[in-house]
Amino acid sequence: MKVVITGGAGFLGRLLAERIGSLPGLQGPRGLEPIEEIVRFDVAGDGVVVGDIIDPAAVRSVVSGPAVSVFHLASVVSGEGERDFDLAYRVNVDGLLNLIRACREVAPVPRFVFTSSIAVFGGAEPVVGDDTKHSSETSYGVTKSIGEGIVNDASRKGFIDGRTARLPHVIIRPGPPNAAASGFASAVFREPLAGRDYELPVSLGTVMPVTGVRAVIDALVALHEVDPARLGRDRAFGLPALPVTVEQMVETLRRHRGAGSVTLAPDPFVQAIVDRWPKSVDGRRARSLGITGSGSLDAIVDEYLEDFGGG
Repeated sequence: MKVVITGGAGFLGRLLAERIGSLPGLQGPRGLEPIEEIVRFDVAGDGVVVGDIIDPAAVRSVVSGPAVSVFHLASVVSGEGERDFDLAYRVNVDGLLNLIRACREVAPVPRFVFTSSIAVFGGAEPVVGDDTKHSSETSYGVTKSIGEGIVNDASRKGFIDGRTARLPHVIIRPGPPNAAASGFASAVFREPLAGRDYELPVSLGTVMPVTGVRAVIDALVALHEVDPARLGRDRAFGLPALPVTVEQMVETLRRHRGAGSVTLAPDPFVQAIVDRWPKSVDGRRARSLGITGSGSLDAIVDEYLEDFGGG
């Protein structure tokens, strides 16, 4: 089996490749398949096949072979998508269609794991589940909602064996911040734990449904492995999450080491985006497949320190 990971130079893409590389194989139409090749596909980065997801020829060049599975993580994220409408749709919608068109040329039908986001929902519903109407108030969220529909339809048509993981806010991401509006949810831990002061752009009362990095990687692999007969017609599953306030994040931070301080520095642009997102996730359908989330904020911080050293 060849495994293709789009967004392979990104944080989750790299970790997912490492995790898959440690496995004896992955499930496919013919049962457990040994993994012969892992292709990390991205626009730039060390150890990746360089190409642009909006280039059909580049996509076809990597989605090829007798047995392929695809993990589609590449995306224009929330803040960037809100600032650049055309880019968001070009990458998040056209890029997804390029992948599915390439998958149509592959036999047997590839398993296809797509990462969506709770940004498909608006902020009016405090608790959202897989049956909640999509009502996104951001361009990023709308493109992810479109993506969920495309994956369901392409699966119905038999072009792919699709599965969508609808991610809550994933923390704690090491390294420099990206353009996601939710980036503060990682930075509020990462920067002080590394001894750096941090200015928080949202209020302490802001509520975020979060999950840890390990839980997300586990979920992506587990969703790939599920027998398609258990998925039903709706292939999108909201991952379980912890609903926490930013104040609880700060309190959890103070229970761990780190010399950096946290001060409030409100950013209306960031706050407005975050306020348009739901506050809690009903992950019962994902749990029915054996997919679980993180146990606590303290556990997420402990995992981060163990995996990345807090630097």
